[in-house]
Amino acid sequence: MTTDSSRAGFEFAVRFIRAQNDRSLFASATAAMAKLAGIDADQPPATAAARLTSLIPTVSSLIPMVSIPAGSFVMGSPANELGRSEIEGPQHEVTLAAFWMAQTPITQAQWREVAGWPKINLDLKPDPSRFKGDNRPVEQVSWLDAIEFCNRLSQRTGKNYTLPSEAQWEYACRAGTTTPFYFGATLTPDLANYDGNYVYEDGPKGAYRKQTTDVASFPANPWGLYDMHGNVWEWCLDTWHDSYEGAPADGSAWEVDRLGESSDGCCAAGRGTASPRAAARLTAVTTTRTTAATTSVSASVASDPSDARRLLRGGSWSYKPTHCRSAFRYYIHPVIRSFNFGFRVCCLPWD
Repeated sequence: MTTDSSRAGFEFAVRFIRAQNDRSLFASATAAMAKLAGIDADQPPATAAARLTSLIPTVSSLIPMVSIPAGSFVMGSPANELGRSEIEGPQHEVTLAAFWMAQTPITQAQWREVAGWPKINLDLKPDPSRFKGDNRPVEQVSWLDAIEFCNRLSQRTGKNYTLPSEAQWEYACRAGTTTPFYFGATLTPDLANYDGNYVYEDGPKGAYRKQTTDVASFPANPWGLYDMHGNVWEWCLDTWHDSYEGAPADGSAWEVDRLGESSDGCCAAGRGTASPRAAARLTAVTTTRTTAATTSVSASVASDPSDARRLLRGGSWSYKPTHCRSAFRYYIHPVIRSFNFGFRVCCLPWD
């Protein structure tokens, strides 16, 4: 049997080797990988390779996922970006481990399926959305509803599904770009669903659809993610902070507990230095919350909904293009539902 840490190691190694598109490299690595995984090294390489591949986090066809590579990026907006506010700074470098993210916001068909699975903490309405359509994003779901959805996925699959951290969301949205939108310096209604009565920079006016659209109706970003700009706001795991002073540098969610101290050891106002114990934990932990921790956060907020405001990203069909920028941040209480609010999930590969 393999340990969690060794399993994490060979899962990342398999993905790396496969990414090289080098069959000889994959074959030569199979025996050592198989031994580490506790697989019979005498098996034919193809058999062992198939077994190893089966251990890589996968999801059913219900929710197509995109592999987001490990890497670093500069989070936040530069001082000269049009529409920028102080809450989008200071810019800071974040280094993230690889993870998986849903290719689109969760659709109404996906929501309906999971809403029919056994309850963990909350009942889920099977059809909460105002704008109906199986392939339209689910909306009128709260942060707590989204957490329940993630917990049901985790229980059913044995993987760690969660909402993305704010850093994961922006990193995935930018997909290596540094412009206000992953399309470039401006946005047009042909590229995203927002209020086309308003423009950004020298972009043109255009259609204001006054409703959501089917997911993946507009071009994807360079990493294959759709609808990161517009359509519906997307919940993130983090609690709200009014700047990035003291924000985690590892891409993890920035939480605040009832004692006023964030889970990364920084003070609740987002200023201060992590304690040695917290710093050590940050070094060792490079993912967001585990399923158990996410459940704990959900229970905490459910007991006192005014306890913490939660992050939303991406803008929506009824907002201006400036609100759809990669760096734009918005917040609201976790019990609020709106026909502007949806979400997408991510999966942490070594859980």
